[in-house]
Amino acid sequence: MLDNALRPKIDPWLMQAAVFLKGLGLTPNQLTVVGFVIGLAAMVAIMFGSFLLGLLLFLTNRLLDGLDGALARLGKPSQAGAYLDIVFDFIIYSGIVFACAVERPEVGLVAAFTIFSFIGTGSSFLAMAIFANDAPTVSNDQNTKGFYYLAGLTEGFETMLFIALILMFPSGFQVFALVFGILCWITTAQRIRLSYRYLSEPGRGR
Repeated sequence: MLDNALRPKIDPWLMQAAVFLKGLGLTPNQLTVVGFVIGLAAMVAIMFGSFLLGLLLFLTNRLLDGLDGALARLGKPSQAGAYLDIVFDFIIYSGIVFACAVERPEVGLVAAFTIFSFIGTGSSFLAMAIFANDAPTVSNDQNTKGFYYLAGLTEGFETMLFIALILMFPSGFQVFALVFGILCWITTAQRIRLSYRYLSEPGRGR
């Protein structure tokens, strides 16, 4: 929901850092892989009860996720890099929630609901991505990303905020997760409605 509003404020800083990293000879995919490994380390830390360390590692993962995209935009973003980016994002997002459930099994049911909600938001925009080349009017600032991203109530910033909250305040996990999961399903419904309406227009298939 807030991604588009925040991007103009954050992107200039990311681009400056990306220019420096490019001068060091680093590539976007290298940052993506390093960020993913750090995200996995965040999961391990959380499983052992180190929530603040997990938060620090997760935020580092998110920083590298922003920097790899900025570095890619200094050249020509690749489909391979975009693929790794979105797959690794979903693994880390759901993995952090899973790690919380491993550390505190009593929140397992709510954690499962949250991961179930991720399936809704993820599938609703990834399925639409199949038709992205034929759906420019529903694009969300498409030229700045290597993959198609349909906007919604819960996007990258909201997901990052949710994870930060459950790591800073572990005792509130179930409340935060339930609220976030419900917002995810509102997002899913919005995306399905928008995508189906567009794809059902005359001349665009069934």
